[in-house]
Amino acid sequence: MKIVVLTGAGISRESGIKTFRDSDGLWAGHRIEDVCTPMALARDPQRVLDFYNMRRREVASVEPNAGHFGLASLEEDHDVTIVTQNIDDLHERGGSSKIIHIHGEIFKSRSVHDESVQFECFGDLNVGDLAPDGGQLRPHICFFHEMPFHWDRVQYLAMDADVFVVVGTSLAVYPAAGLVDVTRAKKIYVVDPNPPQVFSRFGEIILIAEPATTGVARLLKELKT
Repeated sequence: MKIVVLTGAGISRESGIKTFRDSDGLWAGHRIEDVCTPMALARDPQRVLDFYNMRRREVASVEPNAGHFGLASLEEDHDVTIVTQNIDDLHERGGSSKIIHIHGEIFKSRSVHDESVQFECFGDLNVGDLAPDGGQLRPHICFFHEMPFHWDRVQYLAMDADVFVVVGTSLAVYPAAGLVDVTRAKKIYVVDPNPPQVFSRFGEIILIAEPATTGVARLLKELKT
């Protein structure tokens, strides 16, 4: 069975990573316009680099949770692709093997001139750190006003899924939220303490109103019935 899982900030929150929307979250003290747009990078690159340097250190300090491990275990019986909005590597460390990061990866960098070549990045980035092509290195992150990565492939995978699963996302950020609209899956599971409204012309909607750490365990039981 082909299963596509769309994950968002909620699953990482349970590992201790702050989300954008929490009152003490990532944006506390920061405006999106100052740290997460191409214009901000051009205007004040060190401020943007410092913001993501902090994110990189934060991700390095946490561990995958039961939600990550549970999704990885689905691969024992199914063809599973994780499509994540998260920039952390917790799905990788949790054991999933097919992961598509549509919003980028915090442990990668790239030249401002060429997004097609990425480099591992486990330390801080600073102004003056250059790629081989001479361009300033920036985080390999999809900023606001930039197109998500691998988008055509992801839409095809969503459309072709037998089961589509949403974990830990409010489905408020587009175009990622639109994947629910294109999937033709016979069943769509939504795992979230406050599940968003989801509609489908093709499949049944099953709401699991729990956080990822317990909700994914329930999902596993549902898929075995």
